[in-house]
Amino acid sequence: MNVEECFQKRLLKKIASDKLKAKSSLEIARRKLERAQELFSENFFAEAFVTTYTLMFHSARSLLYLDGVQEKGHYAVYVYLSEKYLDKISHSLIEAFHAYQTERHKLLYGFDDDSSKAQAQSILEDAEEFLQEVRNIHERI
Repeated sequence: MNVEECFQKRLLKKIASDKLKAKSSLEIARRKLERAQELFSENFFAEAFVTTYTLMFHSARSLLYLDGVQEKGHYAVYVYLSEKYLDKISHSLIEAFHAYQTERHKLLYGFDDDSSKAQAQSILEDAEEFLQEVRNIHERI
């Protein structure tokens, strides 16, 4: 699926660019990072993982708000980043975001509600870098 198909299937929708929503999404991401770090330090690895994924999602969504796009699904955010931000966010982080979507889904809706310390540590490291790259984009605008 590509961005055009996401628009056709109404997974993405054009809206007015909204810097306030973009800023709010970044603030939510910042708070989620703090919370994820707390959860990790208290050995709640699955909860830390889900919270960390949420911060990545809010970071990514902030870019869509800047571009005047509303998402209707997590996968559409990944598709949008893959096409529109590949030159500004490292490919490995965009692909990690997608992989973490799948893992988050398993943790929330599957029968295995456990995440390892290594998995939680990995997503935390990637999310901090992802958030910083998104912040850098915001600063250039």
